[in-house]
Amino acid sequence: MIDKQGGFMKSWKKYVTALCTAALTYIIIGGTIPAGGQERTDGKHTDFDGVVRLDKTIQDFGEVMMSQGPLSCTFTVTNISKKPIVIYNVVSSCGCTAVKWTREPLVPGKTGTISATYSNDEGPYPFDKTLTVYFSDVKKPVVLRLRGVVRAKKVPLTEIYKQRRGALALKKTEIKLGNLYQGGQRGDAVTVANVGTAPATISFADVTPGLKISVAPSPIPAGGTAKMTYIVTSDGKKWGKNYYYATPVVNGVKTKPISVWTFTAEDFSNWTDEQRNNASQPVFDYSTCDLGTARKGEVLTANFRLKNLGGSPFHVYKADPENVAVTPAAKFEDVASGATGVISFRVDTGKLTAGLNDVLILLTTNCPLRPMINLHVTVTVK
Repeated sequence: MIDKQGGFMKSWKKYVTALCTAALTYIIIGGTIPAGGQERTDGKHTDFDGVVRLDKTIQDFGEVMMSQGPLSCTFTVTNISKKPIVIYNVVSSCGCTAVKWTREPLVPGKTGTISATYSNDEGPYPFDKTLTVYFSDVKKPVVLRLRGVVRAKKVPLTEIYKQRRGALALKKTEIKLGNLYQGGQRGDAVTVANVGTAPATISFADVTPGLKISVAPSPIPAGGTAKMTYIVTSDGKKWGKNYYYATPVVNGVKTKPISVWTFTAEDFSNWTDEQRNNASQPVFDYSTCDLGTARKGEVLTANFRLKNLGGSPFHVYKADPENVAVTPAAKFEDVASGATGVISFRVDTGKLTAGLNDVLILLTTNCPLRPMINLHVTVTVK
C-alpha cells in the first residue's frame, strides 16, 4: 500500500487555516451558528418545532399545460403553540412567483395562509420554485415548494412514467428525499400512474424500518394517477446517506423494489449557547488530497489532517464516499479539544476509471458549524 499526502493543496495550508479560523470566530461572535429545527409529519400535515403546523410543504401541480396560464395555491398555517406567532417574511426564489401571507399575529389555534402564484410563462419545462418562510419562535426558516412539469401538448402516461412495476408506473425508482435531522421526520409525495387496462390495487412489502409508504387512491383507475406518499423517521442510529426500500405489490403480485434515500445529520436546535460555543471546530489542512498519478490496480492511502479548535472532541458519525473505490482505512478516532488528528481513506484504483478521478467524500459530524463536510480525493489512473 502506498501512502501519498495531499499535493498541490499543501501550499494553501496556512491560508486555509487562517481563513477558516477567522470565519469560525466571526460566526461564533455573531451568534449565528446554524441549527436544525424539528420537523414531524404524518403525511397529512407537518409540524415545525411544536410551533407551526402546515397543511402541506409542497404544492405539486403535476403535469400542466402552458395554455393553463398562472398556477395558484395556498398553504394553511396553524399556530399549535401556547402564545401568538407572526409570519415575519416570505421570500420567493424567483420573480415569476408572487406571494401573499397573513400579516396579523396568529393566536394559539388560529390559522393563516400563505398564497403563491407561479406565472407559468417560462416555457415547457419542469419547474421547482421555493418560498422561504420566517416564523417567530421557529428556529430555522421553513422552505415551501411549488413544482410541476409544463407541457406544450398532452403526452401519453407511458411516456411520462417510464419505470414499470407491473401496471404501476413511476418517473423514478430511486427517490431522493433530502436532508433529515436526527430525531425528526421528513416526507414527500410523487405522482404515479396505472398504465394497465384495469384498476390497480397498490400495497407494499419488505419495507425498511423507518420508512412509511402508501399510495392513494388505491385502487388506481385504469389510465389514472395517484399520489405515492413516503415518510422517513430517524432512529438515532443511522447517519449520513441511507437507503430505505419497499417492494410494490400490484393487485397481489410482488414486483421489484423501489428506494428512497435521505441524508441524516445531527439536530443542534436544542443546544444551549454554552454547548454551541464549546462545540468542536475542525479545521483541515486541505479539503482535497491529490494522489497524483497511479497505475490501475494500485491501492493508495489518502490522509486528511485536521486540528480541533473547539472546546469539545470532534466526532465523525459517518463518511459517505460517492465511489466504492474509496473506503475508510480505519475507524475514525475522536479528536480532542486542541489536538490534531488524521482521517484516512483507502483508495483502490482498480475500481476507478482511466484518467482523472475526483471522488467526493461527505462527512457527517458533531460540529454545529460544519455538520456536513466535503472532502475530495483526486488521482489520475494510468
